[in-house]
Amino acid sequence: MLARIAHLFGWLFIVLVIVICFDVISRKVGFQIPFFGSTPLQELEWHIHGLLFLPWLGYCYIRNVHVRIDVFTANAGPRRQAILEIFGILIFAAPYCLVATYFAFDFFQVSYMQGESSDAPNGLRFRWVMKGALFVGLVLLDFAVASVLFRKLVQLYGPPDLAARAAAAQTGR
Repeated sequence: MLARIAHLFGWLFIVLVIVICFDVISRKVGFQIPFFGSTPLQELEWHIHGLLFLPWLGYCYIRNVHVRIDVFTANAGPRRQAILEIFGILIFAAPYCLVATYFAFDFFQVSYMQGESSDAPNGLRFRWVMKGALFVGLVLLDFAVASVLFRKLVQLYGPPDLAARAAAAQTGR
């Protein structure tokens, strides 16, 4: 499910390139769409960028392609790597994700109730949409963290056939 969501939102990359090119060319040429100048275009760029980035957080984590420093796991075997991953999830990732998700919902809810829009006079309206996207992205990350935790537990304590499949899922084989 995370892969499908991430790939669906990945198509926004093309939209982002078009918006950026249009913004740069229109500023260089001096052409502006009435009531939709450079400020709304630049805000639209970071909105699209957020919509690109947020759904990919969870997907990158389950595929094990996220940024990490493997100082502790570089020379460790699969069992030790799984134990360290579980430790990292329980001590760092899960508490952070739960707290961030909780506050992201509050962040979104207040923005929605206030009808928050851009601070710029000609900026985009509906800022709550992006704050809602932050909440959804964190919920997807929560699911990914839970998925990896369960996969690592199966790898360590599950039946041998499932443990082998769980270990292979980490490397994408």
